[in-house]
Amino acid sequence: MTEQIEIIKSILQPLAQFWWLILPVLFYYVFYLIWMDFVMDNWSGKQEWTIIELIPPKDLEKGPKPMESVYHGLMGSVKSYHAVEEFVYGMDTDKFSFELVGLGGEVHFYVRVQKYLRVFLESQIYAQYPGIEILEVPDYMDNFPKIAPNRDWKVWGSDLILVADDAIPIRTYDKFEEDITGTMIDPLAAYIELFASLPPGQNILLQHIVKPLPEAWIKKERKKLIDKLAGRTSSSSKSVWQHFLEVFVYMPAGLLGLVEFPTETKKEQQPLAFRLTPGEQEQLKAIEENMGKTMYKVKIRFVCIGKKEGFDMANVGGFFGVMRQFGDLNLNTLKPDKTKTSAYFINIEARGLAMKRRLLNRYRKRNTDGNNVILSSSELATLYHIPDMGVMTPALPRVESKKGTAPSNLPIG
Repeated sequence: MTEQIEIIKSILQPLAQFWWLILPVLFYYVFYLIWMDFVMDNWSGKQEWTIIELIPPKDLEKGPKPMESVYHGLMGSVKSYHAVEEFVYGMDTDKFSFELVGLGGEVHFYVRVQKYLRVFLESQIYAQYPGIEILEVPDYMDNFPKIAPNRDWKVWGSDLILVADDAIPIRTYDKFEEDITGTMIDPLAAYIELFASLPPGQNILLQHIVKPLPEAWIKKERKKLIDKLAGRTSSSSKSVWQHFLEVFVYMPAGLLGLVEFPTETKKEQQPLAFRLTPGEQEQLKAIEENMGKTMYKVKIRFVCIGKKEGFDMANVGGFFGVMRQFGDLNLNTLKPDKTKTSAYFINIEARGLAMKRRLLNRYRKRNTDGNNVILSSSELATLYHIPDMGVMTPALPRVESKKGTAPSNLPIG
């Protein structure tokens, strides 16, 4: 017992003497996250935003691929800021919120964009979908109470994250193809049918807040990931923080005697092709193809909100059932994050109520706090695109006729 007490004292002694050096380092990351969330929310709140609705043409024969070109175009909004603008004022690359919502049985495609970027975004969309109609509309979130749940409204929702590493892709639109005819099945068809089946007073809201990532970041992360998968990483690639943590971990043992830090010996390895199973080789190929595209930091958030009478949790189950189509057991899939609105163990009702209200408020503000995912342009185009003419539900408004310019030889009276 005396020996154990002495060991504990030897561990606490350096902490008591050097807490002023250790604690700021340990809590730096927490402070950084809180500060950046605060200043970025403050900066975003000062911007002027608008909501536009996308009304698909009736005879659209294009799949999700043109939407991938729209996302490529968003890279034109990438900006670089110096340290003061970024860390003091919270200035950041412009974000776009692509939202698919079911409002009491009506299905709508919305995009929230800064006013000065509206023409820029519309030009990208018109270039790929000439027959589409784009309207500026009020924010549909104004139709819901500021504070919910309450005595009349119920809420359930969650942020969505990836099960595996962000670099491993989900099932993308090119995999949604019928085996016999080769016809592509629109991945949004099941979502739209679910949203169209909602009764009046019940609503499902799905948003994808998209922030394009600079090419320099993409190249750096791509090389780092491929090296890791190929087994080309070494101990020399440790960061300064990893070295510092290693020193801190071995400090108590150092007080009791000489400590030798572990060294990694370089082993002879077979070529990568012989070390990977066929499934792993297929996964590596999919990762390399995915990382070759433009990449985006994305917050995916789902909310089910409706009047108490008629609120059905089966709609939540239906949503996650539909979402499973984007999953692949050999690759990646989406799942609810821990920010879901269910509390356990202690003070369940009050905590659950607070979680639901916080989630709805973050949705309203298009806030990106919490875990985000990194998606490629093809993954984004799979999750949000303009549906083709094969999706025939009357709940989705469509442009009835094509628009064209007046003939050049029209006589002027």
